[in-house]
Amino acid sequence: MKKLTIGRKALCSSVVLTALLATTAQADYPERPLTLIVPWAAGGGTDATARTIARALEEELGQNVNVVNRTGGSGVVGHTAMINAAPDGYTLGLATVEVNTMHWLGLTNLTHEDFTPIGQINYDPPGIQVAADAPYEDLGDLLEAIRSAPQGGFTTSGTGQGGIWHLAFTGFLLDQDIPVDQIVWIPSEGSAPAMTELASGGIEAVSTSVPEARSMIEAGRVKSLAVMAPERLAAFPDIPTTRELVDSTYQVGAWRGIVGPQGMDEEVVATLEAALEAAYQSDTYQDFMSQRGFGTEWRDAEAFGQMMQEMDGVLGEIVEQVGLAN
Repeated sequence: MKKLTIGRKALCSSVVLTALLATTAQADYPERPLTLIVPWAAGGGTDATARTIARALEEELGQNVNVVNRTGGSGVVGHTAMINAAPDGYTLGLATVEVNTMHWLGLTNLTHEDFTPIGQINYDPPGIQVAADAPYEDLGDLLEAIRSAPQGGFTTSGTGQGGIWHLAFTGFLLDQDIPVDQIVWIPSEGSAPAMTELASGGIEAVSTSVPEARSMIEAGRVKSLAVMAPERLAAFPDIPTTRELVDSTYQVGAWRGIVGPQGMDEEVVATLEAALEAAYQSDTYQDFMSQRGFGTEWRDAEAFGQMMQEMDGVLGEIVEQVGLAN
């Protein structure tokens, strides 16, 4: 019995020591550089956003934040790397809206539930662009043209099949009681080739973020009829909203936010959340986003998780109605 009592004391001491060491480690976090995974290629908007928020985070955390691009599989490779990382707070990711679409499209089994949300830092609503010499004076004219066109007789583009701008635009058509088979979506490798095709008359409308259309708008080759947002964008105050023009409250756009894998310690998450909010508010981040015309929108960890859940349901329904569910 005496040996058993000693064993219990030893076990108790071991548990206490382990708990103290864990608490000390959490208190000292972060003790070494962090890695931020980006699921898209270097040089793009997501990459630039990641590198800017990483610089701002370094100022708050006092450690380097190294950006690593893990591309492939329409975002699957990078997002999978995020959820497979050790949940110690030293490997994070800049997740994108594709988290809410990839599994509906049959590209992966991962969902928003596989991540620990830390904070949303960006949201860009889609704009609806047409060629500068198109016969549409406003959004109402465009919608009437789509309604009156032969089935499948109206060509649109802006991204690949099942991409966020495709789903956002078809969702808007459904919101306006326009059958989605009124249009044909022409897949493109991003917004740039779609905008070029639009300006040359190869397609009739492009759905993409207004910042992505900015150069063509400023060159006078295309015009933006509306933006799917509750208020006009500060960087583009002359573009009316769909709420103004057709009294629509429909909103589906592209978001970006910082996440980690499941199982992260609550204190580490709280430390990262506070640092990320300060980084989001910093001149480093805000000035960059303003110069690029990108949207800034902050949600803390809890609200970010709720938004991902809600958007997942909305986009899943659109994927189903478009006939892309797998």
